[in-house]
Amino acid sequence: MHTWSNPHRAVRAVTGLALAGLFLTGCTANDTSNIADTGDPVSGGTLTYASGDAEPSCLDPHVGGNFPQGMIAAQYLESLVSRNSAGQIIPWLAESWTPSPDGLTWDFTLRGDVSFTDGTVFDAAAVQANIAHLRNPTTLSSTGYLALGKVASTEVVSPTVVRFIMTEPDSALLESLSQVWLAMESPAALERSQDENCVAPVGTGPFIVDSWVKQSAITLVRNDDYVSPPADADHSGPAYLDQVIWRFIPDSASRYAALQAGQVDVIDNAQPDTIVQATQSDSIEHLDSPRPGSSNRIELNSGKAPFNDVRVREAFIRSANVDDAVSSLFQGTATRSYSALSSVESTAVSDPTLFGYDPSAAAELLDAAGWGETDADGYRVKDGVRLSVQFPVSTNQSIPAEQSVFEQIQATAKETGFEVKLAPLDLSSWYAALATNDYDAVSAPYTKVGPDVLRILYHSDSIVPAPSGYFANLAQVNDPQIDELLTTAASTTDVAERTSLYADAQNRILAGFYILPLYDQQNHYLLRSDVVGLRTLPTVAVPTLYDAWLNR
Repeated sequence: MHTWSNPHRAVRAVTGLALAGLFLTGCTANDTSNIADTGDPVSGGTLTYASGDAEPSCLDPHVGGNFPQGMIAAQYLESLVSRNSAGQIIPWLAESWTPSPDGLTWDFTLRGDVSFTDGTVFDAAAVQANIAHLRNPTTLSSTGYLALGKVASTEVVSPTVVRFIMTEPDSALLESLSQVWLAMESPAALERSQDENCVAPVGTGPFIVDSWVKQSAITLVRNDDYVSPPADADHSGPAYLDQVIWRFIPDSASRYAALQAGQVDVIDNAQPDTIVQATQSDSIEHLDSPRPGSSNRIELNSGKAPFNDVRVREAFIRSANVDDAVSSLFQGTATRSYSALSSVESTAVSDPTLFGYDPSAAAELLDAAGWGETDADGYRVKDGVRLSVQFPVSTNQSIPAEQSVFEQIQATAKETGFEVKLAPLDLSSWYAALATNDYDAVSAPYTKVGPDVLRILYHSDSIVPAPSGYFANLAQVNDPQIDELLTTAASTTDVAERTSLYADAQNRILAGFYILPLYDQQNHYLLRSDVVGLRTLPTVAVPTLYDAWLNR
């Protein structure tokens, strides 16, 4: 049985990368905090947070399961387990866990002193209700639903012991359960209509959803009865802050101006130029916490022409001058990636030789693939059809600097003969384009703890949509060898063997030119220097305001 004993301690700025014993560790995201020697924490006050992400349509992260939901839900919902800065899975609402020798059952022993903020007791039946909610097709879960793909059922062993029964071993189960999209909600609240639950989910967390004025702000208030911080939190008992105002300010310049003026205390999605400015300011601090799981990348739709031809995929990648675009537009705030996985994943395989800018090689590949002719506008044609690439862009998820990277890729690809049609779309329209297969290339952020994200993104099973309609394998990779590697890795109990299998799968994905890696998924937070103790959870790099306080 795994147990964890650790006094609540201050968490300093640190990046930890570790892979230890089976079922105990994953690879960690940056655990970033601005705790410093500022005296004893002070209780009280209101912190105003301004997000540049799209305002969620539902505050219950079981429904759908996107990053904006996870950002705010981490303030009022809690998971069974968490992860520390060294990459170890640590207790949260579950005190300990025991997998069976064959990996087909897991028994989780729960804390016995926790209640949801509506008074409902947190127990094994509550966990069972949450897993059922996530797996129910009518919930329209995508992230949580996919993460629980190997969970057949749950069983209440006792009020404080819940058993997970698996269809096959899942070496990523603890990593999955650490994510906010699988956090625990009140079973009584889940019995309400989905509309009611979306407006005000009920959790066990340090804050409570008090009100939501759509297109404006969400107000969270302190849970004075809070008792259940994760094992690596800086203190115990209720949060320091009385209240959190969570605003939505889409325009990056307006968001930064509000921070400078003291109208807000923390902003996310900071632009490179504002990050550079912030480093020169005495009143603003920068927290950099890249997300775990996959890198930020462009996926090429290999399920249809023109990218069903590997030569055309490689030609597109060779015609994209990403290095120059990243260095000029991100001003040192992002590092070019050559991997399918984030740099915070120690199992990441990187191969720069596959992604160099080489327009001559791209031209030769297109000639060999039958795209030897050009039209009057200089674009390649074949059988009278122009070499066009439909590229929908989510303006809610891609910051302006990233959209400029896409424009530079569009310009350099044109020199080789690709017509790249960038289509800026709001989030719902973007999802609709993906659902109807109306794309050839797409940048689709996806966050999942650990290398098992590769199975979610590149196993052929993931071409089949989840109940929400979303399918994660947007490159539409359909390779039996990749499937076999990822399936075996996901059920392998030996850490070294698992790492080797994931490396083989990554090499095959990269060599197939299914993706064009760009950089880590960026999480840049700027905060006023009188905000102390704000950190990001080492699970999915979302902020947690539990330890935060105002030094005013």
